[in-house]
Amino acid sequence: MIIVLNFGGQYAHLLPRRVRELGVYSEILPGETPLAKILALKPKGIILSGGPSSVYERGAPKPDPRVFRQGIPILGICYGQQLMAHELGGSVKGSSEKQFGRQKLSVKPAATKLFKGLMRRETVWFSHGDKVEKLPHGFVATASTPTCKIAAMSNDASKLFGVQFHPEVVHTPHGSRILENFVYGICGEKKSWTIGDLAGKYVSELKATIGKGKAIIGVSGGVDSLVAATLLHRAIGDNLYAVFIDHGLLRKDEAMQVLAALKSRGFKNVVFVDASADFLSGLKGVSDPEEKRKIIGHTFIRVFEREAKRLESKEHIRFLAQGTIYPDRIESAQPSKHASKIKSHHNLTLPEKLDFQIVEPLRDLYKDEVRALGHSLGLPKDMLWRHPFPGPGLAIRVLGEVTDERLAILREADAVFIHELRKSGWYDKTWQAFAALLPVKAVGVKGDARTYEYIIALRAVQSVDGMTADWVKLPAKVLESAASRISNEVRGVNRVLYDISQKPPATIEYE
Repeated sequence: MIIVLNFGGQYAHLLPRRVRELGVYSEILPGETPLAKILALKPKGIILSGGPSSVYERGAPKPDPRVFRQGIPILGICYGQQLMAHELGGSVKGSSEKQFGRQKLSVKPAATKLFKGLMRRETVWFSHGDKVEKLPHGFVATASTPTCKIAAMSNDASKLFGVQFHPEVVHTPHGSRILENFVYGICGEKKSWTIGDLAGKYVSELKATIGKGKAIIGVSGGVDSLVAATLLHRAIGDNLYAVFIDHGLLRKDEAMQVLAALKSRGFKNVVFVDASADFLSGLKGVSDPEEKRKIIGHTFIRVFEREAKRLESKEHIRFLAQGTIYPDRIESAQPSKHASKIKSHHNLTLPEKLDFQIVEPLRDLYKDEVRALGHSLGLPKDMLWRHPFPGPGLAIRVLGEVTDERLAILREADAVFIHELRKSGWYDKTWQAFAALLPVKAVGVKGDARTYEYIIALRAVQSVDGMTADWVKLPAKVLESAASRISNEVRGVNRVLYDISQKPPATIEYE
């Protein structure tokens, strides 16, 4: 096992993911995790993540300094390297020459095992303002740039290594080789972990936790809740109650598709709740995206609580299962108090008075890992490879106030876009695609009449885990067909745009 200590860096979540890709299990823990808890996990190596702090700031997050004296190999990345230098007697200072983005690195491959197999000149991704100014005793500089003399450092004898750049991001082309050198060559790990191994483990754990008890889970038809529900169904069978709440913010015909999919998988206790009126009345007049998320989250809790109470009294349910996955927890800033919260709706939990025990079987998995787990459970491809759909639904794709009219327009536009992608074969080549309705109108002409109608933005991105994304270079023919159909078939739209923003700086969703 490789432990990642998280100091709030925007890329910290990618580190355990990259290690798992190498076939080695990895977990992420808060940077200030007590040493005893770290040692209890018996890690073969530790990675210190980046972070937004400066090591000399008051209250800057730091690991237990004794971690450097345990003989466990440690790799510090960006802020992690600065921490290592600072704690071991080196010095760190702010720099007027900050580095962000791609840079050319001069490497001394023979100086350390960490750079084995790399070229003398490598492209890497920097994102820092501070830098190591003076090496700790026993360390040597192993890489540099024109403005950063200590872009990497190592003390091979003590198995301590640091890099100022980010090997975990795709913008560092040979970053995976650096991590591989650390995990295999320095930590001595071996390939011992696959997603397929988890299915039996999770089912056994759920059986042990729930026993002969009963559980309730909210399902949306998305991959996460479907896989979580399938694991639970394997573990406790008909003691699982799947509740589907239609909040009126779903895609075209989605509610009926979800119910049919669950029943076809042998789920007997499926409860359908039409609560669209509750949600839409709560959203009336609200334009702020964060406020919309909170209203949807709290309304969902209220509706779910109402249904859960009914089932609890009737069926004596004691467990609440959730399809929470790792990026949900990351974007809710749970793994580190120093991280910046991106979304709020994942933080919401049911009131304690319901006295449910929470079960989250997918909480440590990324989206593609969830899909791989679903495949090992025998779920069909068309269910597993549906594009991700946000919990707040179309409410965050209708920018500004959510109304019945805007939802109806967006549903039709989105359905046309997805149909065109499927017809052209581009749906399966795309990680996520959807339409969004912008809260502005533009002048247009239809027939001989002047129109003043909404603008639809089309978005299609390629990603692995949803944490970074690039726009898909869809053929002009596909875009033309989708735009033409939307403008002609969807009443209320006279203009269609294609979004070519990357994440970062943009997010995949609009709100």
